[in-house]
Amino acid sequence: MVDLSEFEDIRPYSDEEAVEALQRVSRHPALPTISKYLFPKQKGDVLAGMLRQVKSIDEFQKVVMVGVISGVLARTSEGYTFDGMSNLSKVNGKILAVSNHRDIVLDPALILYAMNASGYPMAELCVGSNLLSNKLIEDLMKSNRMIKVIRGISARQMYLNSQTLSKYIRLSITSGKASIWIAQKEGRSKNGIDKTEQGLLKMFDMSGEGTFEENFKELNIVPMSISYEYEPCDSRKARELLLSREAPYVKKKNEDLHSILTGIGQQKGHIHLSVGEPLSATEIAEAAKQSGNDRYQELRGILDRRIHAGYKLWKTNYMGYDLMHGTKEFLGEKYLPEDLKQFKAYTEHKLAKLERKLDRNELRDIFWHIYGNPVEQI
Repeated sequence: MVDLSEFEDIRPYSDEEAVEALQRVSRHPALPTISKYLFPKQKGDVLAGMLRQVKSIDEFQKVVMVGVISGVLARTSEGYTFDGMSNLSKVNGKILAVSNHRDIVLDPALILYAMNASGYPMAELCVGSNLLSNKLIEDLMKSNRMIKVIRGISARQMYLNSQTLSKYIRLSITSGKASIWIAQKEGRSKNGIDKTEQGLLKMFDMSGEGTFEENFKELNIVPMSISYEYEPCDSRKARELLLSREAPYVKKKNEDLHSILTGIGQQKGHIHLSVGEPLSATEIAEAAKQSGNDRYQELRGILDRRIHAGYKLWKTNYMGYDLMHGTKEFLGEKYLPEDLKQFKAYTEHKLAKLERKLDRNELRDIFWHIYGNPVEQI
């Protein structure tokens, strides 16, 4: 049994705690509305009934959450595909999954869904504490094996919490307790560009007691890439990027919750997850020959290349690229004139929902860059 006593502030719920939490959730006044949205053909109390019967986290995830995600995919997507799952078997033991990040909840939920569908145990998830805006969300997230990444604290506190998180991740993987998922950077990519933060790799290394090479080899790092035909919260991301040009963007109360609900409910077209080759012992050994930060930059480059290579480009990406450059490079090969007409109409429809005072030309350009930038990075 792994001793988790020093991780009380960040660890997920135990089975017993999750059962108690889900009982609380089943009595929440908002649950009938949530239930009707998730299961529109069922009675409003169906979700509460399911939660009251849960006896473990495994049961909650495999019975309730798999059903919820299946329903969301059926209503808001044209299909979800995944490949490379056999790469999870190329390491000895649990893995540290590092992926790009486009949607607050859907990214990790869909990765767990794919792992379960492929016969692999579901991972624990690193999620920012800023998302735990109320007890309902906290109960649901921590019952889904959420590890709390504490945000909004001083630099000193951040360093200490990074040490704790690093130790928890390493202990979970090396002990065989659980695989871990974490995004390649803090927060979602809002401009369509996926880059791994060097600080993330330094955090991984903090808890290691061996050499750089030994510390990274035992983490079994597996890059993953998720792509959506229609970017979740695309117009909201464009709005934030535009406003950030004038002053630091400050989120409103419950803005993250609104983004979660928007991402879940928005039509997403096709969705694809690609699981890349794990970082090899040879690659880590080569990085270890570098000095100082160059070692982390070497690993960062490998992760970025694998994540970019796994990103599936849709016709929306090619249209965004041509529109942002004023070209017709991919017209005919990747999309047709009628596709472009529809995408332009989609753009105007989404931007029409934003404040009229915001410059439409700038918003439109940012919006198209969100879709076109993945073409450039690949």
